[in-house]
Amino acid sequence: MTQPDPRPRPRLIATDLDGTLLCQGGTVSARTAAALADAERAGLQVVFVTGRPPRWMRLLGAHIGGHGVAICSNGGAVVDVRGERLLESFPLTPAAAGQVVDRLRAALPGTAFAFEYPTGFSREPEYQVTMWGDDEPHLVAPAEELIAAEARASYKILAKHPELTPDDFLIRARAAVGPLAEITRSSPIALLEISAAGVTKASTLARWCAEQGIDRTEVVAFGDMPNDLEMLAWAGESYAVANAHPDVLAAVAQHTVSNEDDGVARVIERIVDSVA
Repeated sequence: MTQPDPRPRPRLIATDLDGTLLCQGGTVSARTAAALADAERAGLQVVFVTGRPPRWMRLLGAHIGGHGVAICSNGGAVVDVRGERLLESFPLTPAAAGQVVDRLRAALPGTAFAFEYPTGFSREPEYQVTMWGDDEPHLVAPAEELIAAEARASYKILAKHPELTPDDFLIRARAAVGPLAEITRSSPIALLEISAAGVTKASTLARWCAEQGIDRTEVVAFGDMPNDLEMLAWAGESYAVANAHPDVLAAVAQHTVSNEDDGVARVIERIVDSVA
């Protein structure tokens, strides 16, 4: 006799974007768009949980589901994407940002910094911009001057190093900063993403789910890089895409095919069939 599945019925899909849900170039394939729409029609919430700042979310509003909410900046901001409204934020204070900069400058000379804010970003001259939207008008000055001039909390500090490998940079930066802030990475280059202490994708997703009355065992999560690890460990069911970082592939028991092969969509299709 077939035994009943002991797992709770999924209620929420939490997915990273770049390298996980999206194809190269940040596009949504037709199959993925259809799977997301089918999930919503089946009563599943879909929440994008990304390292992207809110200003990089505008083109994805059509795919985010009925609630329109995304968790951005590795948990630093909760935004209404279609309404372009900040709902919640969990930023670093200027004092904490200054301490992070001081510790990394001392331990890892050559590190250059940028800062994400609700309405844009600022950067040091040595921090070269390489992503879409970074050509928007912004302040350029030494980090200490930017922190003093902005006099406001930042969702995320970005730190680049010209010589270290990405994983070595991450290990050494975490040792230098300690519990003062959360440090992770999602880029193939030596680019770190720094959030307030205790703020991760998992912490903000857990808060959102609690507000919706959704238990972690009812969450299915997808990711590909170290900034996804806490979320993948928290969710009741998690998948790493085939192109994920080795640490993610090792930490997550269930794998799907790559983002270019619609790995997330394939799992969502199975989930929708199971709950129909």
